[in-house]
Amino acid sequence: MPEDIRPLYTESTFHVRYAETDMMGVVHHSQYIIYMEEGRSALSRKHNIPYSELEAMGYSLALSAVKVRYHAPARYDDLVTVCAWVKAIQSRGITFGYEIVDAGSRRQLVTGITRHICVDRECRVCQMPPEWVNPLKQTMQEQMSSSQMEVE
Repeated sequence: MPEDIRPLYTESTFHVRYAETDMMGVVHHSQYIIYMEEGRSALSRKHNIPYSELEAMGYSLALSAVKVRYHAPARYDDLVTVCAWVKAIQSRGITFGYEIVDAGSRRQLVTGITRHICVDRECRVCQMPPEWVNPLKQTMQEQMSSSQMEVE
């Protein structure tokens, strides 16, 4: 999906740390899940609804599914960019999309999605609190409406 029509799109760029690599000198596959988490956190901060506020309300987003496709390796000290966006919002969950690229060449390294379900402090599935999710929904609808108008 082109960047200009990815709802609630954000980018985070950073250098690969030595501790994130394996004996072959490439980023260990498990680290990309952590990179995705950084992308989600940056997205929520960018749209003025930090994840920490959701937790302060007594809720968490439990990971219910993850899908990752590895296209090319990143290595120690490479500059990588995590692109993150909201793919879907449901009453009790949210799905994020990701593309991790080399920051300079924009070569695709990893693509993926994560699905999350809202839970309360007792880990019971519940609806996402409106004060946290409604700003996301509103921004997503506005962005999708404006991109549809531009495409038509």
